[in-house]
Amino acid sequence: MDTITSGMTLPDGLLDRLANIVGPGGLVTDVADMGPYIAEQRDLYRGETPCIVRPASTEEVSRVVKTCHDAGVAIVPQGGNTGLCGGAVASGEVIVSLTRMNRVREVDPVNFTMTVDSGCVLSSLQEVAEEHDRLFPLSLGAEGSCQIGGNLSTNAGGTTVIRYGNTRELTLGLEVVLPNGDIWDGLTGLRKNNTGYDLKHLFIGAEGTLGIITGAVVKLFPRPRVRSTAFIALRDLEDVLEVLGRARKASGDTVSGFELIPRICIDISIRHTEGNFEFLEGRHEWYALIEFESSEECLDLGAAMENFLAEAYEDGLVVDATIARSDSQRGQFWFLREAMVLSQKPEGASIKNDVSVPISKVPQFISEANAAVGEMYPGIRPLAFGHVGDGNVHYNLSQPVDGDPQEFLDRWDEITSRVADIALVMRGSFSAEHGIGKLKVHDLATRKSAVELNMMRAIKKTLDPSGLMNPGKVL
Repeated sequence: MDTITSGMTLPDGLLDRLANIVGPGGLVTDVADMGPYIAEQRDLYRGETPCIVRPASTEEVSRVVKTCHDAGVAIVPQGGNTGLCGGAVASGEVIVSLTRMNRVREVDPVNFTMTVDSGCVLSSLQEVAEEHDRLFPLSLGAEGSCQIGGNLSTNAGGTTVIRYGNTRELTLGLEVVLPNGDIWDGLTGLRKNNTGYDLKHLFIGAEGTLGIITGAVVKLFPRPRVRSTAFIALRDLEDVLEVLGRARKASGDTVSGFELIPRICIDISIRHTEGNFEFLEGRHEWYALIEFESSEECLDLGAAMENFLAEAYEDGLVVDATIARSDSQRGQFWFLREAMVLSQKPEGASIKNDVSVPISKVPQFISEANAAVGEMYPGIRPLAFGHVGDGNVHYNLSQPVDGDPQEFLDRWDEITSRVADIALVMRGSFSAEHGIGKLKVHDLATRKSAVELNMMRAIKKTLDPSGLMNPGKVL
């Protein structure tokens, strides 16, 4: 784990000015209380900061940012601090945490929108939407602690992108505090607004480098009334695309989740997470978790699932399957899927890759990447899983059994570079939904074209000419 230090000293009187803005409960200066704000999910970094400022309103964020801007002090915006690329790690900058900004400002069920503070925890927004007989579909493993502002800043994806789109597609309007403290009010719930540049897209996915998102208008959908969820064993990896295509057709394109799962992920989940077990008899190399959902109660998605699986079985594409007969069993299916992430740590060192390729290239990517990393590091254990319905493969690599963890991690850059090369040849991306942060700055600098980088730098220079907003991240 790298400790980031900068030796930054705050100007005299700045702490007092910040405390006056946010009040006694809004400033954290005690080192013992800073732990949750400076730790990082993967233990790749441990940051340092002179203080954590916790404003409770957009106006307070504006005053904090302006005060720091005028003093020439850099800022790291932070949401739930669940990111996986070091984007919220401070290297001596002031951390501005949005934790206290957790208010749902308005729910408009008729307009199918919800206006929220950026510090709202994702799961709480799902619950509020359900209380109004609506669905906010963004769903990911960290939804119990991640915040919508962080989801927006990284353009988070999750398990339902195939049906509802990623965070960018779920957002109609934003409120943003710019690097000089100005507030941009773009909180519109309009579906059509053709009045020049759509500025919200500058800030979605920018990881806090262009400003601090303080509020958002997000899309809601009719609450699903019927679901059918199945756990299946595939004949072969190459069959997954045919199965996906058939599932979309058989369900009336109501597939809301389609997760690819290799055998090794099931093994480690059962080994390390209590409550997981085999759903199917026998051992198979590849599995998929499929979910249909619809707000139309008249649709018999259970029958649609049964017919789809029966035909796929008869044609030899699916070799075994089970359909969830209760919400509890459905939860067990999804629990296994989420446990795959946490279960990797007890297996030793792990090299993470979050890549995407065109859906049609997913099997080819996995096969080529497996062969390449196996040649580079004999005994390496690929765990290729994820949202095959949107082309996002979480291509994680566990160290060889009884191997040396540090020796393995020392090959991180070399191995991730090779994996990225394979994805890029297929017109894919080396960062699908986790962002750039600090971890992938070099990759962005070397893999983006000069034209793209110049455009990004021009935007950064225009909005943040002093480079005080989350410096060292993305660019």
